[in-house]
Formats: sequence, structure tokens, C-alpha cells
Amino acid sequence: MPTLTAAARRERERDSYNAYLAECPSHNLLAQISSKWVTLLLAALSAGPLRYSDLSRAIPSVSQKMLTQSLRTMERDGLVVRTVTAAVPVRVDYELTALGGSLVGLMTQVKDWAESHMDNVYEARREYDSRAAAEPVATLNKRG
Repeated sequence: MPTLTAAARRERERDSYNAYLAECPSHNLLAQISSKWVTLLLAALSAGPLRYSDLSRAIPSVSQKMLTQSLRTMERDGLVVRTVTAAVPVRVDYELTALGGSLVGLMTQVKDWAESHMDNVYEARREYDSRAAAEPVATLNKRG
């Protein structure tokens, strides 16, 4: 069997990507990009480049640790580019790449859907919880 070059191996793997399989790289990528922090960062950066402190203010619920980790992961995955400008203090800006920009529309729609359907989700949760609370009693009555 001939030895494959790295590019040929990647091409063969790309033809067989299947996100349903845990060992598939696209399975892990899907988990990363569906993170709430990635979704919110993509939405925030869709307006243009932002400094770290601007991102922190735009998403007040994110901790510094999670913001830093999420931005590093997004940079590694090619979704954002980090630009450091020598100044006092040092200025660090984050901007979407073309790849990140191609994901913004989808993730913004997910964010918008969550915001506009939250009342429906709360109602469904209330109905589910009331049914779940009543089920054990109904089950005991049937056995009795």
C-alpha cells in the first residue's frame, strides 16, 4: 500500500467527516462553535473589531478566564484574528476572519431565536415540570 502524503490523508479524512461520530474532528468542532460564549462573541464581533475590554463589557456574564479561553480557541480555529498594537497600555483587538464571518449569520440566528422564543421555552418547561410532578402520584395510584 503506498504511503499517503499529509495532504492526501487530510483529503481522504475530509471525504469521510461525519459529525455523528465522536471520533470525527467535525464532532469536536461542532461542540466548540456551539458554545454559548462563541455564539455571543461571534455576534458581538459581527459589528467590527473590538478590544478585549469592549468584548468583556458587551458580554458582562463571561469571566475573564472564559473570555480568554474562548478567544484563543476561536483564533486557533481561524474564526478570529488577534492584533496587538504596541502602546501604553498594549492594545489588543479581535476581528472576525472570513471563516468566522461565514459563521456569524447562523450563530446570530440561533441567538435571536433563543431571545425571541424564551417565553415559549419557559411555558414548555412549566408544563413539563407540572406533568413530571404529577406522574409519580399517578403511577402509585395505578399500582395501589
